[in-house]
Amino acid sequence: MSEPALRRPYIALCRALIAAAAVTGITIECVHADPLRVFTFFTVLTNAAIAITFAWSAHRAWTGRPPLSPRITGAVLLCIVITGLVYHLVLANESSGFSEAEHLAKRTGDLVLSNQLLHTVTPVTVTLDWLLLTTPARFQWRYAYQWLALPLAYAAFALLRGALIDPPNRYPYPFLDVDLHGYPAVLRNAVVLALAFSALALLLITLDRTRPRLPTQENRISSPAPRPLK
Repeated sequence: MSEPALRRPYIALCRALIAAAAVTGITIECVHADPLRVFTFFTVLTNAAIAITFAWSAHRAWTGRPPLSPRITGAVLLCIVITGLVYHLVLANESSGFSEAEHLAKRTGDLVLSNQLLHTVTPVTVTLDWLLLTTPARFQWRYAYQWLALPLAYAAFALLRGALIDPPNRYPYPFLDVDLHGYPAVLRNAVVLALAFSALALLLITLDRTRPRLPTQENRISSPAPRPLK
């Protein structure tokens, strides 16, 4: 006899709310700007991936299906942590060499809400979901270089797009702006960021393999152990 499905409604609700936060932030941005421009930002693409992944994961938790592959959940975790860290430590930091604090201070109304949803709420809640609601020790060391393909592919896309369109505002982030810094400096920035993101990926895997298991964390759904005949 097959094992009955183990529904996880509270986990489903938490993940549905995270997906809703990402969708809300993206929707607000698209109302105020050209969606084609909005979706050139790593922040928006990552939050879109969060919305899809967490809606999918919420459905699986609600219906009692097994959790998503840690290769997928780890990839979106890394990208959203990168989003939060780059925003708060680089873009919103007035002492950063690539600060956009003056520009960000001009955002008002619901754009302030979207900013917080996309750069703070989703990074924090996705990280808490990983720490509190997922089974430890599911990340493999080989995932690190697989996950890094996503930010590297984005950097290549941003540079190629910038080279093909006319100025101004060809590049979505100041550290990738060839018009301001030139290709040598931008490539140097990309190498530094790639090394930092590699270290972050390895840190996440290390934490995943050493963190304790909590009572709230979901179990893997596996076949019951064989029992002796009576």
